[in-house]
Amino acid sequence: MTVQNVLDEIRNRPGTGDVIPVIDPVTEQQLTEFTDGGTEAVDDAVARAKAASKSGIWKNLAGSEKSKILWRVADLIDENTELLAELESVNAGIPQNQAATIVAIGSEWFRYYAGWCTKIDGIAHDVNAGGLTGVESRQHAYTLKEPYDVVGLIFPWNGPVFNYCAKVAPALAAGCSSVVKPAEETPLSALVLDRILAQAGVPDGVVNLINGYGHTTGAAITAHPDVDKVAFTGSTEVGRAIVQASAASNLNKITLELGGKSPVLIFDDADLDMAIMMAGFGSFIHSGQACVCGSRIFVQRGAYDKVVAGIANLADNMKLGGPKEEGTMIGPLISAKQLTRVLGYVDQGKTEGVEFVTGGERLDRTGYFVHPAVVTDVDPATSRLYREEIFGPIVTILPFDTEEEVVAMANDSTYGLAATVWTKDIGRGHRLAKQLQAGTVSLNCQMVFDHSMPFGGYKQSGWGYEAGKAGLEAYLQTKTVWAQM
Repeated sequence: MTVQNVLDEIRNRPGTGDVIPVIDPVTEQQLTEFTDGGTEAVDDAVARAKAASKSGIWKNLAGSEKSKILWRVADLIDENTELLAELESVNAGIPQNQAATIVAIGSEWFRYYAGWCTKIDGIAHDVNAGGLTGVESRQHAYTLKEPYDVVGLIFPWNGPVFNYCAKVAPALAAGCSSVVKPAEETPLSALVLDRILAQAGVPDGVVNLINGYGHTTGAAITAHPDVDKVAFTGSTEVGRAIVQASAASNLNKITLELGGKSPVLIFDDADLDMAIMMAGFGSFIHSGQACVCGSRIFVQRGAYDKVVAGIANLADNMKLGGPKEEGTMIGPLISAKQLTRVLGYVDQGKTEGVEFVTGGERLDRTGYFVHPAVVTDVDPATSRLYREEIFGPIVTILPFDTEEEVVAMANDSTYGLAATVWTKDIGRGHRLAKQLQAGTVSLNCQMVFDHSMPFGGYKQSGWGYEAGKAGLEAYLQTKTVWAQM
């Protein structure tokens, strides 16, 4: 396949709703368009998934056979790296080297979960259940791990290949059938991945790709009575809507990976050159369009001026550009809508009197580019720049004096996805790791990831975990069986 093949294929996919344009965020030109699938497409996809599950064609397949197929999926993703990376670049504006890395991480999702296919098991105990009554009653008790029949997998536009693989791989390893909906802004790579699954041997009906808006097609998935489980990555606002839809339908189970406003704590004794570089990249990578971006930086007073100047210098020297422009480090925002949202936060911050040390303006060129912004003098109690997830290249930096003070500042948020501590005092690092309210805490490193480690959030940053064994368990139900001895 070529990029043009993919653009033509999605244009010809059936649907009953609005025509949705797909825009290149660098050129602001329309790449292609597709028709919203809507409720009818969801009903058809769920019916196919349910029939596949009931047939046992995938659910009852030997773990060793599932493993071979998932491994083939990974190999085929690698063989199609150039195409998938180009689609990530043209659709999401991601620099080509970063897009290729995302694709490589995507294939490893399937290799990692291929290893789990033969290791799904429960526990067993011999039990004397009569202990409380004094009458001996012995049973053999054990648990079964069983897949959900139909799961709905909905994911966002900031790394489409990564997000597709992060959900489809563990769902397949668990034995589930699924309905998959990528973001309407970035639907292209999912078409190629869908074809790869079929080529690798995933049976028809097991994974069912549909396209559409979140408020139409996505909402129909979450409210469908035959969808047993929904796994969603996206905003906290939409996460709440999914919870409400679940409550109004069949109380289907939910995994949510939601927003973040992640704190970065930099102490006087840190390796400041490394901390400045990593905190800067960790704030501005992908134009700040990542849930784990460290968008609130706290610096101990003795290092404050140096860190502010250093991150501002980094913001001024990171090359913004299209994926094929030489030296590009970060690309554009995803859409005109997102550009308007980010610039709205900038405008409000300026009316509040916060200081923009640098950045915050739209670049004078085509594309949805915003100069990375460093902001100081914010009011932590009232500033939306400080408190809300912007999903843009804007970072606030505030000083602190003591550990107790900075822990209170870091935890003063409705979010709890990630946190970072930079210090040479290893005791302090581990001490703070226990106090910070975040699902991931990094000590003297940032934006680190491995498929084997669980990822999830505290507070309003999500329900449940992805990656690792916990990511597999998200797609399994536990059944306890008692047998009289």
